[in-house]
Amino acid sequence: MAATVDLQTHEARCASAKTTDDHLAAHLRRCFAAPASAPISSSVPPPPARPSPPPHHSDPYRHPSSLLFHVKDNDLFGAELIGTAEIPLSQIAAGPIDRLWVPVISPKTGKPPKPDCALLVSLRFTPVQDNPVYRKLNGGVPNCYFEQRNGGMVKLYQDAHVREGELPEIELEKGRVFEHGTCWEDICHAILEAHHLIYLVGWSIYDKVRLVREPTRALPEAGKMTLGDLLKYKSQEGVRVCMLVWDDKTSHDKMFIKTEGVMATHDEETRKFFKHSSVICVLSPRYASNKLSIFKQRVVGTLFTHHQKCVLVDTQAYRNNRKITAFIGGLDLCDGRYDTPEHRLFSDLDTVFANDFHNPTFATETKGPRQPWHDLHCKIEGPAAYDILTNFEQRWRKATKWRELGWWFKKPSHWHDDALLKLERISWIISPKPGVPVNHPSLRVTEEGDIENWHVQVFRSIDSGSAKGEGFSKMLSDAEKHARIGKARRLARLVEEAHKRNLVCQKNLVVDKSIHTAYVKAIRSAQHFIYIENQYFLGSSYNWPDYNNSGADNLIPMELALKVASKIIAQERFAVYVVIPMWPEGVPTTNSVQEILFWQAQTIQMMYDIIGKTLESMNMRDAHPQDYLNFYCLGNREELPKDNSQPTEQPSEKSAAALAQKFRRFMIYVHAKGMIVDDEYVILGSANINQRSLAGSRDTEIAMGAYQPHQTWDEKKTHPRGQVGGLYFQVKPFYVCIPSAGIFLGG
Repeated sequence: MAATVDLQTHEARCASAKTTDDHLAAHLRRCFAAPASAPISSSVPPPPARPSPPPHHSDPYRHPSSLLFHVKDNDLFGAELIGTAEIPLSQIAAGPIDRLWVPVISPKTGKPPKPDCALLVSLRFTPVQDNPVYRKLNGGVPNCYFEQRNGGMVKLYQDAHVREGELPEIELEKGRVFEHGTCWEDICHAILEAHHLIYLVGWSIYDKVRLVREPTRALPEAGKMTLGDLLKYKSQEGVRVCMLVWDDKTSHDKMFIKTEGVMATHDEETRKFFKHSSVICVLSPRYASNKLSIFKQRVVGTLFTHHQKCVLVDTQAYRNNRKITAFIGGLDLCDGRYDTPEHRLFSDLDTVFANDFHNPTFATETKGPRQPWHDLHCKIEGPAAYDILTNFEQRWRKATKWRELGWWFKKPSHWHDDALLKLERISWIISPKPGVPVNHPSLRVTEEGDIENWHVQVFRSIDSGSAKGEGFSKMLSDAEKHARIGKARRLARLVEEAHKRNLVCQKNLVVDKSIHTAYVKAIRSAQHFIYIENQYFLGSSYNWPDYNNSGADNLIPMELALKVASKIIAQERFAVYVVIPMWPEGVPTTNSVQEILFWQAQTIQMMYDIIGKTLESMNMRDAHPQDYLNFYCLGNREELPKDNSQPTEQPSEKSAAALAQKFRRFMIYVHAKGMIVDDEYVILGSANINQRSLAGSRDTEIAMGAYQPHQTWDEKKTHPRGQVGGLYFQVKPFYVCIPSAGIFLGG
C-alpha cells in the first residue's frame, strides 16, 4: 500500500531517569517480517517541558503491515533500545488517530520497561490516489528546505564535452533545436569571465586537469591553462576563489607520511598546490554532528563523504549588473571525467587524454582501453542559483568552524570564516537582501510568458554535521542565551526551528533529505514513462528476497515497481528504463564490487517479482515484466588505431587488459545521476540511488528538479517537446541507434 503518513509525536510517558534525552525513530514494518527502517523519523521533547509545538512531519509510506516506533536512550557511546511501540495498519487506515497512547514494549521481556510506558501520537494516513500532491508532476515538491523558484534558465549537458556534429540534431517545438551543450568549456568560459567570485565544491577537484581540449569556439590564452593555474590566475585578478574539497581521511601528506588515499581524489595534492596562493582551498572532512555518540562520529567521518559537485560564479546580467550562475550535476573537475558521447577507447590517448588515462579495472596503466565516462550536468541561472549559493555558504561556515587537532580532537576556529563575499553590500551584484527575497522578480532571468522559462527547485541530502544555517542550529533568543534553560527546552526549540524549514529531526541530528522526497514525488506523479541513469541502483531492502534487514531502505525501487503495478491494474501503458554501469568502478572480481552487484540483483529481483505477480493477478499471461521495466548497461567497441603502439609491458594473454584489447571493447561507465519523467520533468544532481546518497545523514548531495511550464502535458494536451524531452532524446536514442557507439546489454 502506498500512502503519506502525517505524524505528530507529542510526548513519552514514564521514561526512566537515564533517558531524559529520549528520542524517537519511527520505522515501518513489513507483514510477518522483522522490522525494517523507513524514511520516517522524529524527536520527542522530554516531558514535562514542551514550550513549542510538537514535532510533526509528513513522509511517504510503502510498507504494508504496521507502523513501528523504536524508542532509544541517548548514551555517550550509543543509543540503547528501550522498547518499541506498534500501531497496526488496519487501525491507521481506519481513519485519523488523535492523541493515542501507544504502549512501549521491551524486546527483552515482552512487557513495558516500567508501568504505563507509552508514546502519545497523532497521525493521518492518506493513500496516494487521494493525495492531491501527486496528481500533477509539475508545481514543485512541497515540504522541502528550498521552495520552487520561477523565472529561471537551465542548460542541460550530456558528458563533459560534445564536439561539433557528434550528435544528431533534435528538433523541438516551433522549429527550435536542442542545443548540445559543452559543459566543461562553458565552465571554463564562466570562470574566465568572473569578476568577483568563483566558488567550487567537489568530491574531488584536481589542479592538473584541463577543462578545454577540443574547443568549439574562440578560447582566450588563459583558458588553455590547467584548472589550478586558471584559478590562481583569476585570484590574482582580485576574484575571490574559494574551494571546498572533501578531505579523504585515508590520504596524507604530512611530515614523513604520504599516502594517496583509497579513493585517489588528489585532495592533498590540490591543497598543496594552492598553499601560499590567494586561492582559498579548504579540505573538509565529513565531520559528524558533535551531538552524536563518539562511536557514530568516527563511523560517519570514516565511511561517508562530501559528494556535492558545484561551481558558482558571477556572470553578466542586465544593465551591466552581475548575477550568480551555478553548475551542478555528476561531474567532478578531476581526472578521468573528460569524455564525449563517442566514448573513445583507444583513440587520442596521447593527445586529448594525455596525462589523463583512467581505468581502475586494470591494475596497471595500459595503452587502452580507457574507461569511457558518461555523465549529466546542468547550468542554472535565476533565483534557484542563489539557493545553491546558500548551500555553499552553509557548508563553508560549518567547514571553517573547526580546525582539526589529530584524530580525536578539533577546536573552534575562525579560519577562513570571513572569506565569503557579502553580496548584499555590492550594489551591482543582483542578490537576495533585506526586502528582496530569493523569489523576488528582480532575480528572475525569464518572464513567465517566455517559452524557454524554467521552474527550478534545489534539493539536498545533508545534515547539521555539514551545514550551519537557518534550521540546522539552535536558534535561541538573547534572553535564552543568557538564561539557564534546560535540555528539554533547547531540544524543543531545535525541533521547532527545524520543522519550520521542513527538516527532519533524528537523534541529535537535523537532516535535509529532500532529494529522496523529490524522487518519490516525481515517481508517484508520473503518467507515461520514467527514464533513469544512475551509477548505482539499490534500495527498498525491506522487501528483498534475502537480507531484508540490510538497511538500504530508500523507497525508490519500490516506488517504481508499484507505479508500474498500479498502471497494469489500471490497464494503462507505462514503461521504466534504468541505465546503470555493468559493474561499479574498480576490479569486478573484488569482494566490494561483487557485494554491490549482489545488492543490486536483490533490488531488481524484488521489482520484477512485484510486477510479475501483478500481471498474474490480472490474468495477463501474454505480458512479461520486461514489457514495463528494463535495465540496461552500456558498452563501446572501437577498432585499434593503425599506428597504435604496443605497451612497454605487454599484459598476459589471459589478463583483463589483454582481453579488452583483443576484442576492442569496454563498458561505458555510467556515472550520471538523473531521472526524466514524461518528457516534462527532470531531476539531476550528485545523488546516487542508494542509501548513502538518499539518507540525508550520510553522504552530502545536491540536486535540482526542473520543468518548463509551457512544455507540460497539462499545457500542451499532448506530448511536450521542450528541453527536457530534448535531453531524453539526446541520451537514450544515441545508445540505441548507433551500435558502434553503444550496446545495450542485459535487461
